[in-house]
Amino acid sequence: MTSLHLERARDDFDRRRPIDVNAVEAAAQKLLMTLGVDLDDETLQETPGRMARAYIELLTPEPFTATTFPNDGEYDELVLARSIPFASLCEHHVLPFVGVAHVGYVPGDRIIGLSKLARAVEHCARGLQVQERLTVEIADWLEDTLAPEGVGVMLEAEHLCISMRGARTTGSRTVTSRLTGKLREEPATRAEFFARCAD
Repeated sequence: MTSLHLERARDDFDRRRPIDVNAVEAAAQKLLMTLGVDLDDETLQETPGRMARAYIELLTPEPFTATTFPNDGEYDELVLARSIPFASLCEHHVLPFVGVAHVGYVPGDRIIGLSKLARAVEHCARGLQVQERLTVEIADWLEDTLAPEGVGVMLEAEHLCISMRGARTTGSRTVTSRLTGKLREEPATRAEFFARCAD
């Protein structure tokens, strides 16, 4: 059954109107001018367009198809993809948070093409997010796609809304995790996941 988190994300994506690039650029231009940016300066004249295209890219998930295969070898140990880089936008300040994801699972009847773990992270990171929800959405995507024996997701990220403004604690990282099945219930498997993430 599809999780509530994934349903919400899919519903939000399906309800989106087609993006009017010209309107986004006009809004970017107005925002920059209101903030006192001199858009007559030759080096800044194209900035509203670049800004519009950047936000459109960061807020538009790229669809992909999950490639899965029968677990013919009956592999039943942890599969872990470490240090998958990701970037997302904080929904509170619309500033980036950037970090790495560690995504693992214990296979059931099927295994997944390893590149799809990185694709899932990128897909879920596109849009306005909070790190806690992003962690859950990646784990839920793996659960829904594979029905594995267990899933582990850990994200480590620096939030620019903390390092560039407010507290200005440059270099601090936020860590979140989501464990299901064997990774949550079996202490040895849980410990193995966190140990391998830390290597």
